[in-house]
Amino acid sequence: MPKFLLLSALALALAGCGGGATQTAPTLRTDAEGDLRYGQLRFKPCSLGEEGTAAIEAQCATLKAPENHDAPKGRTIDLAVALIPAKNATQPDPLVILAGGPGQAILDAYPGLHDALEDVRRSRNILLMDARGTGGSHLLECDELGELMDGSATEPDAAQMRGLAERCRGRLSKTSDLRYYTTTDHIRDLDLLRRTVGVDKLNLVGISYGTRVAQQFAKRYPAHTRTVTLDSIAPNTLVLGQEHARNLDAALKQQFARCAADPACKRNIGDPVAMLATVRATLQAGGIAPVRYRDPTSGEWREEAPAFGHLSALLRFYAYRPESASMLPLVLHDASKGRYEPLLSQARSLAGDLGDSMALGMHLSVSCTEDPEIRIDPADKDTILGTSMAEFLQAQCAAWPKGARPADFRTPLSGNVPVLAISGEFDPVTPPRYGDEVVKTLPNGRHLVLPGQGHSVLTTGCMPKLFAQFVEKADAKALDAGCLKRLKASPPFAGYYGWEP
Repeated sequence: MPKFLLLSALALALAGCGGGATQTAPTLRTDAEGDLRYGQLRFKPCSLGEEGTAAIEAQCATLKAPENHDAPKGRTIDLAVALIPAKNATQPDPLVILAGGPGQAILDAYPGLHDALEDVRRSRNILLMDARGTGGSHLLECDELGELMDGSATEPDAAQMRGLAERCRGRLSKTSDLRYYTTTDHIRDLDLLRRTVGVDKLNLVGISYGTRVAQQFAKRYPAHTRTVTLDSIAPNTLVLGQEHARNLDAALKQQFARCAADPACKRNIGDPVAMLATVRATLQAGGIAPVRYRDPTSGEWREEAPAFGHLSALLRFYAYRPESASMLPLVLHDASKGRYEPLLSQARSLAGDLGDSMALGMHLSVSCTEDPEIRIDPADKDTILGTSMAEFLQAQCAAWPKGARPADFRTPLSGNVPVLAISGEFDPVTPPRYGDEVVKTLPNGRHLVLPGQGHSVLTTGCMPKLFAQFVEKADAKALDAGCLKRLKASPPFAGYYGWEP
């Protein structure tokens, strides 16, 4: 499985965000050396995508930026940029996609979105840039902490977490000033990219943490923001991680109620609530003999003693794959019967994928600077995640350098910018109420909730068509979203064969 600043509501109103003077599209041209030029930036052919998957043809470039934008003569860093040129006549305002996390690299994540953007790509360039500290943009990787996200049983205490953060800080600080890898720095990079390629306005698409980046950019640069699409919304008011334990418990109740309402699941699986309690107590008691299972990613055989850390990892990340939510009651059923192989396999698959994709050094630079309000809430003690997220973040941030957070950082985005917000009904990370909160201050905003869906929903059902219409017309309220009513959650598995018709 993410940056900010401000401007007045009057400036936002005057910006218009959809009308105003006609823009002239910068011409994509080939220079004497055969390289593609977009404004002042030189691109060379490249491909996006993991080895063994279908490659996305693109053009790649490097943008140099000051590490500290307020000290432009100081150290510079290289930012990885990619361009997917429009198929036909090009509109002047490109689409810019902002990844989640904080810590995900958009050049790595983009291939999963490519097909869903087919309609938009007909007339608009897609412009991507790895946020500083991620991917190809001066990566801040903390292998010390990454080992704890692999779905293993390891449950470190707060002192260990602080020690690992100190080790990572000491290593990264030799080549990086960790204060300057925040949302605020990222949006300044985005505006530098906008000016370098020579465009006036951007169409922003933020996913998960990327919605924070999009809101902060639109707040600081309203005159250069044409549209904003927020997928799985994190409001500016949200302290990242503070509500995750409660949100997860609420989402689990929703998922388990679906099994109780499904005759086959209820008959074959039983009560997932009771099974979760049983499995949790058994794993927390410990003493279970090691179990041999196959790693779902590498195919290798592993042997581990099941522990509460495996269950915690599985539940924390299940929302990122819709099919995992459908399998959850079955996995708990097996574990309650002493069959732990599916639990171990799923935990490693889900947590491992996320751990591999997150630059945890950048994650800490963002969270420690922007979310210092995080507190240990006694009310979270009895949730499945407990208070560990807040405890660990507090411990790590005690050892991590902090940058400057703008005074208006928590102020909601307002003004006339056209905003399309979309949420999944069962999203345990950014529940639909967050989208409702954000559009309250946006007269040209609209929030759509996709029935039966989880986290990150831009590619789901007819959403790509609605999204393309929004980008074309810059009018969320004019969308006919009736097609979303056809969506529904995948039924819960009633056995190893899946669900019954």
